[in-house]
Amino acid sequence: MDPNITLIIQCAAFFSVAWLVMKFGWPHIMAAIEERQAKIAEGLAAADRSKSELAQAEERVNEQLREARGKAAEIIAQAEARGNQIIDAAKQEAIVEGNRQKAAAQADILAATTKAREDLRKQVSALAVQGAEKLIKREIDINAHKALLDELAAEI
Repeated sequence: MDPNITLIIQCAAFFSVAWLVMKFGWPHIMAAIEERQAKIAEGLAAADRSKSELAQAEERVNEQLREARGKAAEIIAQAEARGNQIIDAAKQEAIVEGNRQKAAAQADILAATTKAREDLRKQVSALAVQGAEKLIKREIDINAHKALLDELAAEI
C-alpha cells in the first residue's frame, strides 16, 4: 500500500469521525457546557445575592443593636431618675418625720419645764409658808390663805 492512500483514508476517516462528532455529539456537548455555565452563573449570582443579603442582615442587626442600646440607655436613665425621686421622697419624709419628732420633743420639754416650774413654785411656796410659820411662830392654815399663797406663787 501506498503511503498516500493510507494518508487519504486516514484523513477521510478523521473527517468522517469529526463530522459525526460535530453533527451528533457536539450539540450535546455544547448543551452540557452551556447548562454548566448557566448553573455556574446562577451559583455566582446566588452567591452575590447571598453576600448582599448577608450585608443587609448585618446592617439590620447592627441597627437593632443600636436601637436596643438606645432603649437600654433610656431605661437606665429612667431607672436612675426614679431612684433619685425615691431618694428625694425618702429625704422629704425623713425631714418631715424629724420635724415631727423635734416638735414632739419640744412639746415634751415645754411640758416638763412647765411641770418643773409648777413643782418649783409649790416648793417655794411651801418653803415660804414654813419660813413665815417660823417667823410668826404659829401655823398658817394653807386652805384659808390659798388665794394669798397662789398670788405669792404667781409672783415667784
